[in-house]
Amino acid sequence: MASQDWFDKDFYKVLGVSKDVSDADLKKTYRKLARQYHPDSNQGDATAEAKFKEISEAYAVLSDTEQRAEYDQIRAMGSGARFTAGGQSAGGFEDVFSQFSQGRGGGRYASAEDFDDIFSMFGQSGGGGFGSGRFGQTTGGFRGYGGPTRGADVTARTTIDFLTATKGETITLQGEDGRPFKVKIPAGVSDGQKIRLRGRGRPSPDGGEQGDIVVQITVRPHPVFEREGLNLRVKVPVTFTEAALGATIEVPTLGGEPVKLRVAPGTPSGRVLRVKGRGVETKKGTGDLLAEVQVAVPAHLDDAAREALEKFQSLEPKENPRAELMAKARG
Repeated sequence: MASQDWFDKDFYKVLGVSKDVSDADLKKTYRKLARQYHPDSNQGDATAEAKFKEISEAYAVLSDTEQRAEYDQIRAMGSGARFTAGGQSAGGFEDVFSQFSQGRGGGRYASAEDFDDIFSMFGQSGGGGFGSGRFGQTTGGFRGYGGPTRGADVTARTTIDFLTATKGETITLQGEDGRPFKVKIPAGVSDGQKIRLRGRGRPSPDGGEQGDIVVQITVRPHPVFEREGLNLRVKVPVTFTEAALGATIEVPTLGGEPVKLRVAPGTPSGRVLRVKGRGVETKKGTGDLLAEVQVAVPAHLDDAAREALEKFQSLEPKENPRAELMAKARG
């Protein structure tokens, strides 16, 4: 911002507020104007873009307590002052410079060192005032158009058990500041999913929106069940005779009582039996329980069992169960 602009620009007028406007009303007014003139809402409108930059610049100064006080002081001191060509000054500003020109040859122009001394009158350290992120320079929020910047997000991680992920629960975590905060785990959350807590992250450095807490979820695997979307899959062993002759078996459910399923005679290993509505229940819908039949081969046989199987072998159909597989392999 050029030196003349420090006195010429009326930031209160730009935002349409009075000099005694409260912080809350200032923020409310700025947000309304920002929505109205934001470039995203006014594609290709150069006038709206210029207006957005102007109001963002004004808010960046007035929303900061120190910058606002410095701005008010400088506006009050420089009221009516104007720079002339060649660096000459007129009115009150010349009087300010004159106190620094004494003893330096009596000249009428202020050096860089003089400017440092002038700024220090308003609480600025040497050379650190205008254009250093303080008064006179916007903070670069809103995609380079100035205005307040959004606070940083904070990442948190937690590991939950399979049942909690399926049913949902409210858990308590510890924030980076050591204070606890609650997270509502929705039913059906997946491993690796992220939950965003709006406005719970780090504060903005210049009055903008607060950042978020992003919680990344890790789900412990279950020893029996697996997730397939909203469905739950479980592998159910059956005996050879149950698969061959048919049987009614019990199948476990997640967090509930077992259900009974009918295994039809001649059921092969790998067949899936479906139990409607016993999967993951969410607001978007409810899945099913998928019971995959696996024929269990006995590891140990006594003499009577072996004799019975050998007799069955002599009686079973002389069909090669691998014939179709071999034919397909040969093409």
